[in-house]
Amino acid sequence: MFKKMCLVLLLVSAFLAQSYAQEPEEVVFSGIPVVKISEGGASRVVEDVKGEKAMEAECTITKVGGKYLWKTRNNVEFVLIQSGAYMTFVATSGAGYVRVIPPNMKEAAVLGAAVMHDEAEIKYDYVEHMLIGLRSVTYYGKSK
Repeated sequence: MFKKMCLVLLLVSAFLAQSYAQEPEEVVFSGIPVVKISEGGASRVVEDVKGEKAMEAECTITKVGGKYLWKTRNNVEFVLIQSGAYMTFVATSGAGYVRVIPPNMKEAAVLGAAVMHDEAEIKYDYVEHMLIGLRSVTYYGKSK
C-alpha cells in the first residue's frame, strides 16, 4: 500500500512539474535573509545569517501559469493575500508563509510600524516563516 501511495505521489509530482515547465516563469520576489530564528516550544535560537549561509537560505517566489510557487522550498504552491502595505504568500500545504513589503509600499509600512514603536519594517523587507512539525524557522531579510 505504501509503495502504491509513493508511486501515485511521484506521478502527480511529475505531472505538475511538466505542466509548470510549459509556462514561462516570472520571479515575483527574491530576498536574502539577515536573521534566522529557530523555535521549538522550549527553545529559541536567534542567529545572524551571512555570506554562504545567507545565499543558501535565499527566498524566491515565482509565478508560473497564474500560480505562485515557493521556488526555494520545493515549489510549494502559494495563495496571495494583499492587505495594506503587505503581500502575504500563504502555502496551500500549511508549510508556512512569506510576507513581503513591495518597494513602492516601504514608506507606508515604516510609517505604520512607527505607531507600534517597532523597527522590523525599517530593517527588513520580508519575513519567511516555515513550520517543520511543531517547530518553526523564521528568516527576516532584505529584497535582492
